[in-house]
Amino acid sequence: MAGTVAQLVMRLWLASSHRAPAANPDETGYLVAARWMAGFPSGDLSGCTLYQGGYSLLLTPVYWVTRDPAAVYRIVMAINALIGAALFPLGYAAARRLGLGRRAALPVVFAAVLLPASTFFGAWALADAVLPTLALAWLLVLDRFVRNGRVWDAVGASALASYAAMVHSRGAVIVAVHVLVLVAVAVTGRRRVLRAVIGGGAVVIAGYAAGAALNARVRAEMYPSGARDLAANLESRITTVPGQEWALSGAAGQLWYLVVATWGLAGIGLAVTTVVLVRRRTPVPDRIMAGTLLTATLAIAYASSAALPDEHRVGNFAYGRYLSCLALVHTLVGAVALLRSGHRAAMRLAAAALLAVGATAWWVTAYAGERLRTHRFISFDFPETTFLTGDRTALHLPEVTLTGSAALCGFLALSRLGRRYGPVAVAAGLAAINFAALMFAMAPGPRHDRPAPPFPGPEAGGVVADVSLHWALRISLVHPVWWTRVGFIDTRHGGRPAPGVCTVVVPQPDGTPAEATWPAHPAGWWPHAGRRAWSLGWVSWHAPSCDAPR
Repeated sequence: MAGTVAQLVMRLWLASSHRAPAANPDETGYLVAARWMAGFPSGDLSGCTLYQGGYSLLLTPVYWVTRDPAAVYRIVMAINALIGAALFPLGYAAARRLGLGRRAALPVVFAAVLLPASTFFGAWALADAVLPTLALAWLLVLDRFVRNGRVWDAVGASALASYAAMVHSRGAVIVAVHVLVLVAVAVTGRRRVLRAVIGGGAVVIAGYAAGAALNARVRAEMYPSGARDLAANLESRITTVPGQEWALSGAAGQLWYLVVATWGLAGIGLAVTTVVLVRRRTPVPDRIMAGTLLTATLAIAYASSAALPDEHRVGNFAYGRYLSCLALVHTLVGAVALLRSGHRAAMRLAAAALLAVGATAWWVTAYAGERLRTHRFISFDFPETTFLTGDRTALHLPEVTLTGSAALCGFLALSRLGRRYGPVAVAAGLAAINFAALMFAMAPGPRHDRPAPPFPGPEAGGVVADVSLHWALRISLVHPVWWTRVGFIDTRHGGRPAPGVCTVVVPQPDGTPAEATWPAHPAGWWPHAGRRAWSLGWVSWHAPSCDAPR
């Protein structure tokens, strides 16, 4: 309990300076979907990726308490922190099931849960804030079902898998792997498990159908002109040779990032999982669970890379966000394996991990080439690698590979200190590097007052945006304009605001006075220049029938 509370406090503190969405359109998509599910105005995110409704469903009760955008966001951060803190007891259960002793498990798991991969995204309103907890809970319940064949364990694991599919497209991979496990248990188990398999299968089907229905409603309401078609990307990639090269290289880049972002421990975890899967003497339940984890990891890496559009950014070739939901699991497997293995076995595991990280680094470099330097680098995509090199402006793949490999060798050395001191040393080293990385990537800045309202005057009346307004500016208005759905108007071709519209938002080109941004504005309307964002300017025009400026 004390460890869980400490994890909660840490997460709340890391998110304490966040007051409004920054990772758009993702955060806005989830927040506005929650607002709509609560019975209030939605928004138009046509052309963006479909942000599924499972995570938003968790946030819906917030809007029954308050619709104030700043208050909503702060409560969402608290929800994320609570769900993230649950990783500690779940991780402790996983470490104990992997064979680590009670006294050793507590410090090692507490340090491992502070990985940036399982902490960083909890400071934003993103589905990635809940996926690590959801994935670990699914694996724990599924493992119990595989070993005892009970109906309620099958039902619980199936419910978690189907909810994961409701939260994010990665959950569809989890559902597919889960169904394969049910089939494997039915084939390898005795007759008494068939009832559990049938019950679990029914829950998967019902849960997946419910999630599909919810996401279909979200799509119809918030994406009336259509969402970005990632399925078309996936189809074109898996049916062409260049597409396969893109998908496989991107998957290799994700595996590389998984290893270096966990300071090499996930590389040990991948090696152990592979050994357990292929070794003949492995008990059937262990082999099934090893195959589950390995298949889910590789399938998520491949499918997400195949579906990812070419946005001319470095993250297309090496990216950690999609596998972050399984990073803690692989880290725990790797840490426990190092602490429980003999000297020779630990050395072989470390060699396999070093070979894996080197091979994937070479693959990414050979495929991406100059694009790793010429394409756009977004530091938000690389919290761990920017820490390892101290540079927030570029990806230095060779340097990161060497630094991550050195960290792996350090943990190998610490684990050799014996049963008494090894776990404490590994936990201390892991906690130190995790805390340093978190401070580098997301140390709380000065606490500002609540964000200013987007417009002067009352928060009331209809709001429309000119069709020429940059999509980023338009999306940034959807969450703070909580009282109405932001509509569209074409001011350049004589569009006139409908009755009830109090605010019209138009772009402001560089050097253009606010008064000149809408030459054909109705008589009496007055302009207000908004704060520039992303080097883009905008002006809100207000009807005289609305109250005077603040």
